[in-house]
Amino acid sequence: MSDAWEEIQAIKSKRNSLRERLEKRKKERQDILGSSLGTSSPVNCLENSVGGAPSPVGALKDETKSKAEAAVSDDLLKVNPELEKELLKTLNEVTLQIPITSTDLVGTLKTSLDRYVSHEAISNLLQKFETQKLIHLKDVVKDGKSVLEVVFVEHSKLNAVVNEATGELKVVSEKEENPKRKRDVSPAKDDEDEEKRKKEKKDSKTTDIFSLLAMPSTKEKESKKVGEEILDLLSKPTAKERSLAERFRSQGGAQVMEFCPHGTKAECQRNASNKQCKKLHFKKIIQKHTDESLGDCSFLNTCFHMDTCKYVHYEVDRAGQSKDVIPTVQSRTLSSTESTTLYPPQWVQCDLRYLDMTALGKFAVIMADPPWDIHMELPYGTMSDDEMRQLGIPQLQDDGLIFLWVTGRAMELGRECLKLWGYERVDEIIWVKTNQLQRIIRTGRTGHWLNHGKEHCLVGMKGSPQNLNRGLDSDVIVAEVRATSHKPDEIYGMIERLSPGTRKIELFGRPHNIQPNWITLGNQVDGIRLVDPLLIENFKKRYPDGNCMAPPSNTAH
Repeated sequence: MSDAWEEIQAIKSKRNSLRERLEKRKKERQDILGSSLGTSSPVNCLENSVGGAPSPVGALKDETKSKAEAAVSDDLLKVNPELEKELLKTLNEVTLQIPITSTDLVGTLKTSLDRYVSHEAISNLLQKFETQKLIHLKDVVKDGKSVLEVVFVEHSKLNAVVNEATGELKVVSEKEENPKRKRDVSPAKDDEDEEKRKKEKKDSKTTDIFSLLAMPSTKEKESKKVGEEILDLLSKPTAKERSLAERFRSQGGAQVMEFCPHGTKAECQRNASNKQCKKLHFKKIIQKHTDESLGDCSFLNTCFHMDTCKYVHYEVDRAGQSKDVIPTVQSRTLSSTESTTLYPPQWVQCDLRYLDMTALGKFAVIMADPPWDIHMELPYGTMSDDEMRQLGIPQLQDDGLIFLWVTGRAMELGRECLKLWGYERVDEIIWVKTNQLQRIIRTGRTGHWLNHGKEHCLVGMKGSPQNLNRGLDSDVIVAEVRATSHKPDEIYGMIERLSPGTRKIELFGRPHNIQPNWITLGNQVDGIRLVDPLLIENFKKRYPDGNCMAPPSNTAH
């Protein structure tokens, strides 16, 4: 409050001093002009001409010249309220491009006022505004002429001055308007006008005070600066976080190629100004029935009727790539903080509605992509809501994480199932789907009201899992759509970095889901393949014949 009040008093004192100086200069100029006119009589002029002084004609010319110079200088000293107000408005515009020179301001004001504006008057006003700390100026040379350049504008202060100038201009215009009519106005009318002027002046001062009070104080500016420095420090990774990120960094750098945003090589060469592009491109698949005028197929490489589809399809353009050169990556054994033995891919063909989960042991991570009944026609069988609720997932885990893929109406049902199975939902992963050309899907095959271009994976936690690496990955995956219900491979790397070297199991998996250190369960995998000796022993005890597809004969489900 004190800082704002001091600024108000400083502005008022500077403004009063400037006005006093201007009035003093006007009086001095008038005194000089009056004395010069009083001494230059025709007789004196004649005597001077006889005595060898300049002739009356020359004296008259000098007198005319001095009057013109005095008029010009008087015009410069005289403040034009309309010009000052227009200049203030121009400088206060948010769209004004800073820095701007005084010559550019002259051109702008000529257009807005539709009359001649002198450069000297604008320069004087700019210097006045700088004295009032409304703007910051810099002397520059443009086209061989020295001009002023506005490099910074204090919009908050300038806005207050504009409001005050508007009020003062109204008062001045009222004073100068028709003095004859003003003499005829009754004393009561004069009192009303005086009260009105006082009220307007008071309102403008109130607006000025409020504008200054709204400005941040020095203490607030310092606090904001300290807060920004603290946020900057907090956003920097710690030594532990950098060490953890380095641990999971790919050996030899990223072993992937980036797709060119232009798509085909022809389009890339047309837009890349003859530069050699090392990114991956596509080429059109043109068949006998293809009609290029129809454009690209909406489904591209996921089209079910590619053999008869008339739209344009694409494939990766591998021309110019060396097929023999394979990037060598140093193999690195991923060690676990626990005494967990890592095994190659294992899988069991089974019906998860009837499988006894206790024969498989406990796992640190579970991932499931259930065949939810989302009330749409799908190319695979689905399970009812009650069958999903009765799955034996609680038997697979005491402490750990579950990753549950959901879509459509299954998002609410999935949250209900997590709660029934003993999990707390702690996070959610979003898969943003892209097509073959790496553009966002706009013609998804799911969705009742809108085409779905994303899927959700709920993350649930049970108990108190240990040794989890937090903060390594984002909760958004941007990946290409492949076969129906084929989830992005990036999810496996994300889970491995979160819980490295632990036992993991995937439910409702298919052959493309088989991964090292994972056990995949599903009715579409090929037979049974187990490597872990303890798991083999427990599984044979429970299923001697290896048949996990039929319901047990002695237990009702």
